[in-house]
Amino acid sequence: MKRALITIDYTNDFVAENGALTCGRPGQDIEEALVKQTNAFLQQKDYVVFAVDVHEEGDPHHPETSLFPPHNLRGTEGRKLYGELQSIYESRQDEIYFMDKTRYSAFAGTDLDLKLRERGIQEVHLVGVCTDICVLHTAIDAYQLGYRLVVYKDAVASFNSSGHEWALGHFESVLGAEVR
Repeated sequence: MKRALITIDYTNDFVAENGALTCGRPGQDIEEALVKQTNAFLQQKDYVVFAVDVHEEGDPHHPETSLFPPHNLRGTEGRKLYGELQSIYESRQDEIYFMDKTRYSAFAGTDLDLKLRERGIQEVHLVGVCTDICVLHTAIDAYQLGYRLVVYKDAVASFNSSGHEWALGHFESVLGAEVR
């Protein structure tokens, strides 16, 4: 079965200690597992996607403007990939699909479903942050679109520990995902 790894929002603003909307230590603690999965998928020539949140400063029409402080603003250091993932992208960007997303789900308003279907991909593997927000919404949309789901428990994190645990259970019990 053809598969893809979708890394969600693993940026400085969501992970670094001084990030604008950081999950802090939990996000930093998954870096090794996330990098391991990325390298494994690249080595096996599977499709690798970096789905990265992007916002315009002060956008009055975006629903997150009133919910969260400004984060992942276009052209800022906060939007760059966190840690080793940035180096992997810089050295292998011809093998990685880097895509902007403006909503929680990597499928909402993007060409992700088209890219996956063009490649005959039937199974999506999810890593990144935040487990109970963007990873969750991406998983729900993937499920609704008929993809088989795999979520790596050691490669997802959130700033909300109870939300993180709830989402892991939801992936498995409601979306039929394999949680590894």
